Amino acid sequence: MADFDMVLKHWGPVEADYNTHGNLVLTRLFHEHPETQKLFPKFAGIAKGDLASNAAVSAHGATVLKKLGELLKAKGNHAAILKPLATTHATKHKIPINNFKLITEVIAEIMGERAGLDAAGKQALRNVMAVVIADIDTTYKELGFSG
Repeated sequence: MADFDMVLKHWGPVEADYNTHGNLVLTRLFHEHPETQKLFPKFAGIAKGDLASNAAVSAHGATVLKKLGELLKAKGNHAAILKPLATTHATKHKIPINNFKLITEVIAEIMGERAGLDAAGKQALRNVMAVVIADIDTTYKELGFSG
């Protein structure tokens, strides 16, 4: 519970502007881990220099962060939220599990820069996401996806 509360204490700035923060997260993810951009077919052809100004990147990043906000606010009671997400990411999007770890680190850095999340807060986010990612992986295995 403490980890969730620590991250939620800094969630306000993210929640106040999901589009901007979402764009920052995806743009940085694609810059730091170029292979991840190919996992998003609608973004695969966008030049690195055009990502920051792309409305679709902002909108999808906002979707990612809104879902993360739901998971954080559920404080571990997230099965109903997570199961459909894990299912689509396994069966439709085919997102390898490691990519959730990569985006966690990017979100931690962005929240550090933009929302005042300190080192302990970043570790709290990693702790929360480790549980979420383990639950996603369980669903992946149930579905026979080796992501």
